[in-house]
Amino acid sequence: MGCVIMSDSTCDYSAPQARLEGVRIVPFHYADAMGRLQGDDDLFVSMTAHAFYDLIRSGAELFTSQPSQLEFEEAFGEVLDSGDEAVLFCISSGLSGGYEGALMALARIERERPEGAGRIHVVDTLHASTPMHLLVHEACHMRDAGRSATEIADWAKEARWHLQTLFMVDDLDALHRGGRVPKSVATIGGALDVKPLLTFDLAGKLGVTGISRGRKKGLRKLAENYRKTRSRGEDGLVVAIGDADARADADVLAGQIREQLPGVRTLRSTIGPTIGCHVGPGMVSCCFWGEDRRS
Repeated sequence: MGCVIMSDSTCDYSAPQARLEGVRIVPFHYADAMGRLQGDDDLFVSMTAHAFYDLIRSGAELFTSQPSQLEFEEAFGEVLDSGDEAVLFCISSGLSGGYEGALMALARIERERPEGAGRIHVVDTLHASTPMHLLVHEACHMRDAGRSATEIADWAKEARWHLQTLFMVDDLDALHRGGRVPKSVATIGGALDVKPLLTFDLAGKLGVTGISRGRKKGLRKLAENYRKTRSRGEDGLVVAIGDADARADADVLAGQIREQLPGVRTLRSTIGPTIGCHVGPGMVSCCFWGEDRRS
């Protein structure tokens, strides 16, 4: 019996990386309010990241929808048909109903196929995007080391508390339209021309943890947060950096971190369509392993 690592498309994997690491993606879907554009989050296979974010720059207001019950059931059914076990990583339940949808689909298929009960685990990551990318990436290493689905799921439910994340966005309007930040936060950010720095709280919701005047200062704060907050163990020498069509800024951030710690290993990713619909172009994020956030 093999262990399959699955994730919804908010993990910001590229299609080549998903194939290389053997991650099965269950896609979210997106469309614009005018009905001109719609599709599956196929990890920028059908459209480049630059073209996608240019649509947002030109005024497209995009919204997303989670995978359907049927899509989750089909994905689970393929695992059971193969005789394997699996762990599905889901976007934070504080941001989306995808986790609850996956649980309902799993309960239904286990009623229909009781012989498969207990072989599929669904994890609420309480994160999305770059930290979720790092969590899934590490889960793949554990699978390759021979760990079982149960072991990986149990590890992930503890490891999610050790993910440290800070990210900067250019414009909070999209996050406000999607209900991810209050209107007051979006209004103040625009009025003062500051770059709010956001993170995930313990409930998996977005929270503002600081501000920066200008992107250059914001990037320095991301690098400084890594230096101060990272784990002092070997796992603290891995940092995940994501960007939404802001490669140059992500390169600057990676360079600043390497100056602090020349031996650091950097995991890079592009913010995918699902998250990109809500954060817009220009987001840069920095995620790494640190102390237990519950303490």
